[in-house]
Amino acid sequence: MPVSVNLRTVHPRKLAAVRREVAPGAVGSAWRPALDKVWEFLRGHPGLRTDGHNIFLYHHPAQPGAPILCDFGVEVTRNFETVDEVCAAETPGGEAAVAVHRGRYHLMDQAHDAIRSWMAAHRREFAGQSWEIYGDPAPDPADTETAIAYLLKPIG
Repeated sequence: MPVSVNLRTVHPRKLAAVRREVAPGAVGSAWRPALDKVWEFLRGHPGLRTDGHNIFLYHHPAQPGAPILCDFGVEVTRNFETVDEVCAAETPGGEAAVAVHRGRYHLMDQAHDAIRSWMAAHRREFAGQSWEIYGDPAPDPADTETAIAYLLKPIG
């Protein structure tokens, strides 16, 4: 089934995050240790997280093949002071190309590819940041949803 891509106005989401510089293709091995630190921090700060999801924010480099800055985070209710490696971060606001991936995580490239194809077809330029919002795991991994957004440069 083809992946549907929509143009949406997105609003910033506050995160508690740990930033890592990650080589292309290495996100799969980098996210868990960073996210474990965020969850440990959140357990010690009641009320900072209510029902927010895991969100991975990617700051794409201008040079292809260079490492990506990744904020591995969890949505929170407010800003806070940095503690050790856990800092406040925020997804950007503006226009974004958004797709929802349903299924196993290793197949998410299909949604990323669909967004890149949509941007090319609609002559929209990528603004350098993308993010993945991980939904709650479903009993059947085929039903798990992940929203993927690519920030777009303003037209004009």
